[in-house]
Amino acid sequence: MGCKRGAAASGVRKPDHAIALDTPGRLCRSSRLNVSLLLHAPLLYETHCHTPLCHHAHGLPAEYAAVALARNLRGIIFTCHCPLPDGISADVRMAPEEYNTYVAMVAAARDEYAGRLDVRLGLESDYFPGIQPWLDKLHARTPLHYVLGSVHTQTKYYRTHFFHGDWFAFQQTYFTHLAEAAETGLFDCLAHPDLVKNESPADWDFARIRPHIERALDRIAATGVAMELNTSGVNKALPEMNPGATMLKLMCERGIPVVIGADAHRPGRVADGYATALRLLATAGYRETNFFLDRRRQSVPLAEALASLT
Repeated sequence: MGCKRGAAASGVRKPDHAIALDTPGRLCRSSRLNVSLLLHAPLLYETHCHTPLCHHAHGLPAEYAAVALARNLRGIIFTCHCPLPDGISADVRMAPEEYNTYVAMVAAARDEYAGRLDVRLGLESDYFPGIQPWLDKLHARTPLHYVLGSVHTQTKYYRTHFFHGDWFAFQQTYFTHLAEAAETGLFDCLAHPDLVKNESPADWDFARIRPHIERALDRIAATGVAMELNTSGVNKALPEMNPGATMLKLMCERGIPVVIGADAHRPGRVADGYATALRLLATAGYRETNFFLDRRRQSVPLAEALASLT
C-alpha cells in the first residue's frame, strides 16, 4: 500500500483511485498526482473527530469544519463514539436515542459548508467479543462514509471483562481483539492501534510484545483493513503517535494502508500534527496516505499531501 519496501500482503485491497487534478479544482482519476497543479490545493481530510454527544469533546461540528477549512483541508469526517447497548460506557459516548441527533448535527454542518468544505458522516465503533450483532444493525441505519474500529482498553467495561491483573496478558488480549475487529468486516480502519501501551507505560516492553503484534498484523493485513496513525498519541502517557515508529514499519512491511487522523475532541486539534505524521509515514517506508469516502479507500502520495498543508 505505497510502501518503499516489503511486499503487500495477499488479499489487501488496492485504493479505488489516487486523487489528481487535471485542471485547478477539478478531480479526476490518475495513478499519480500532477505536482504543478497540486501546489496548495486541498487534498486531505480530518478523518477522526468528535462531537459533544460523547461527553468529553467540546465544540459543534461547524466549529471543527471552520478549522478544517482554515487549515486547507479538502474535508472533514465526523467519527464520534458509537452508542452501545445496556449502558455500556455510557459516560463516554452518545446514547442510542441520540444517534439521530448526531446524524442531524453533521448534516447541518454539511449544509452550512456546502461548496466550501466536504463534510461527511462517519462513526468510531467499539469492538469487543459479542458486540458484532449490535454494530451490524447500527451501521446499517444510515449511510456512513467511514467507520473506525476501536478497542478502548481504558473503559470500565473493557477493563472489567478483559483485565485480570496481568498487564502483559492484557496487552496480548488487546492485539488479539484488534485482529478480530479487522476480521469482522465491520470496519474500514482500526483506530490508534497500540492504545493499550498507555494503560500502564511501565509494563510496556515492545520487544516482548512484538511477536504478538506481528501475528495480529499478519491477520489484519490479510483482511485489507487499514490502520490509523493517530496524532493525538503525543498527548498521552507515552507521548508518541499511535502506533509508534517500529510498529508503523511492521505495518508498512505487510502492505497495510494507513489513514492519518487527529482524534480531535476540540476544534483546535483538527489536523493537528498532520505534517509530522506524513514525515513519519515516509520514514517508515510509506509513499502514500489514505482516507475513505463512501467506505472506499482513496490514496494521496505523501509529497503532494505535505505540500497541500503549506
